[in-house]
Amino acid sequence: MKLLVCIKQVPDMDSQFVIEKSTGWLDETDLAFRINEYDEYAIEAAICLKEQLQMEPEITVLSIGPRRVEDALKKALAMGCDKGIHVLDEAYFEKDSWQIANVIATVARDKAFDLIFTGLQSQDRGSAQVGVVLAELLNFQCITTLVDFSFKDGVVAAKRELEGGVKALATAKLPAVITCQLGLNTPRYPTLPNIIKAKRKETLTFPIANLLKEESLIVTEKIYAAPKKHGGLLLEGDLETMADRLAGILKERTAAVRQEHR
Repeated sequence: MKLLVCIKQVPDMDSQFVIEKSTGWLDETDLAFRINEYDEYAIEAAICLKEQLQMEPEITVLSIGPRRVEDALKKALAMGCDKGIHVLDEAYFEKDSWQIANVIATVARDKAFDLIFTGLQSQDRGSAQVGVVLAELLNFQCITTLVDFSFKDGVVAAKRELEGGVKALATAKLPAVITCQLGLNTPRYPTLPNIIKAKRKETLTFPIANLLKEESLIVTEKIYAAPKKHGGLLLEGDLETMADRLAGILKERTAAVRQEHR
């Protein structure tokens, strides 16, 4: 059995983001990077399945991006993946979900993967499209937004998160693609012995030009910081007092808005 985990290295969400005018993307000079949080759940799910099946499956971890992506691959290998594939792309931010999915599909087609794990979405773009497009390109079954996962007799059984706290149960026969939601599991920390072992694990590097044959379907025209909003107002006291105060605030704000539009 062969497993593939697709990961992305993204800026740490606590970073201070600055937009670089020349590229129209983020200035990476002072950014810290980490594995996309959703993808860490995908890594853990694959490793747990390997352990369940008594270490029989081979786990390949794949990432697309510049040289720094090697750090993300090393962490995934230290967590328990067996080999890495780095698709080298210095202009990764110019690629849309269609192109990314096609690159992964090109790599995966001749490797006979049985099950592919991805995060639900990336924290930088949040499109949630790569996993489902990849499944369509490979003609694999697909289950998205997993918050629970099990595998038995060649069938994936999953609990999906829907809107409003509703959950759905779904099953899929292999081969399949699954996308992982926050809370699916608790990703492990790499131990020192496994970090050392990871240095000896194989990582293949391919330039994206050798794999990408598709033009983009979506072009990002501009990214910009969201406008700052006024701070919230905290009301304290008993319920009746807070209700009266809230009613008064709403009346004041409504009157002010009407005055502005006269």
